[in-house]
Amino acid sequence: MADERGGGEDDVNDNMGNQLQLLPDNEAEGEVEEEDDMETEDRDNEGAEKPTSITFDPSLPTSHAYLGSDMEEFHGRTVHDEDSCQTIPVLPHTAVMLVPGQTLPLQLFRPQEVSMMRGIVQRDRTFAVLAHCSDAGESEAEFGTTAEIYAYREEQEYGIETVKVKAVGRQRFKVHEIRTQADGIRQAKVQILPERILPDPLSGVAPLYRLHMHPSSKPPSQSCKQAQCWWNNYQQRKFHCASLTPWPPWVYGLYDSELLMNRVKKQLHEWDENLKDDSLPKNAVDFSYRVAACLPIDDTLRLQLLKIGSAIQRLRCELDIMDRCTSLCCKQCQDTEITTKNEIFSLSLYGPMAAYVNPHGYVHETLTVYKANNLNLVGRPSTLHSWFPGYAWTIAQCRTCGSHMGWKFTASKKDLSPPRFWGLTRSAMLPRIPHGEGEEGRQGSRLFCL
Repeated sequence: MADERGGGEDDVNDNMGNQLQLLPDNEAEGEVEEEDDMETEDRDNEGAEKPTSITFDPSLPTSHAYLGSDMEEFHGRTVHDEDSCQTIPVLPHTAVMLVPGQTLPLQLFRPQEVSMMRGIVQRDRTFAVLAHCSDAGESEAEFGTTAEIYAYREEQEYGIETVKVKAVGRQRFKVHEIRTQADGIRQAKVQILPERILPDPLSGVAPLYRLHMHPSSKPPSQSCKQAQCWWNNYQQRKFHCASLTPWPPWVYGLYDSELLMNRVKKQLHEWDENLKDDSLPKNAVDFSYRVAACLPIDDTLRLQLLKIGSAIQRLRCELDIMDRCTSLCCKQCQDTEITTKNEIFSLSLYGPMAAYVNPHGYVHETLTVYKANNLNLVGRPSTLHSWFPGYAWTIAQCRTCGSHMGWKFTASKKDLSPPRFWGLTRSAMLPRIPHGEGEEGRQGSRLFCL
């Protein structure tokens, strides 16, 4: 993911941290810059407390204002029939495993990519993002997600035509074949995967205990205690007909979308106490994809979630991951702990993790955390192209192996809270998930609930 162009410290501060060859090969940089290249920041973590309130506007990162404010916006939505076969142009040179509902910002400057995007905008604005699993080393992707452009802009920078795009993931697909056209653009023949809506497991006996929702039985809004009392009574009535079956009510609760969503929300609040329920989707399908896009997991686990065709099963796997994940480590050296899940918080309406693109076209899914350990800072803080307006970024590397882990963001204004935080790139992290009983022989990421 390193920038192929060489350069000194000026390049490092302009490319939002993708120049991984940060130590100069020559000796012309000077001793002062060498002293600035490596700096530990353990002092900021010692005694640092989480802020009681966040004053930063969480809508700023979602707007991707660094791409420009005069982008042409499109309305409407392209939806392909489930199980239908479609031929869709493939986005090349992408390292993102897109999830339906996830926003994908792009900056494209290769002539082939610019030409492809122009053609896509004139048609249905849809392209394919293949799910390449970098962890497994697969040559060809078997799955992926369609992406639809909702904002677009063309411009020229230094005589180079550049296309800036905002797109959103739409539908999962399975790849049948990929062909390369004469102009070099790849076209994928894909099958749109359906979203299976599982029936109520108690639907066969429910008519005997049909639950009628009267206005008086709606959840009260006066107090949390009253709402919790209402919810407990509702659940007892909802699964009361389980007494007519061989299984106890709690078994059916394992496959109830409402219960699963509330359990996931409880976990999300443990990860991020500032999370607002109003910002989360209401239906189980969109909710499960939102959670999948926010989980700081490796490509192997994300691909497993992408293959699941049921929101209920997807939520069960996400719960398993969230229950068992304890911390995040450096993916390269695997033993160096970078942060724990208790430090995760949201600074964006998207949640604690979202995709951002730097000026060289590299897309980083960045997780925001209050504290990070075992990191060295490289270079000086810069506000250029900052994904979080009002914050200056500094490149962060793993102290053990030197891998690029993300950035430290420091407020450039005194009234901003939090005063500092870390943005860790998902591609550099590995979730630490302790083995359960009987799992000692398994290697790597586990197949959760499958």
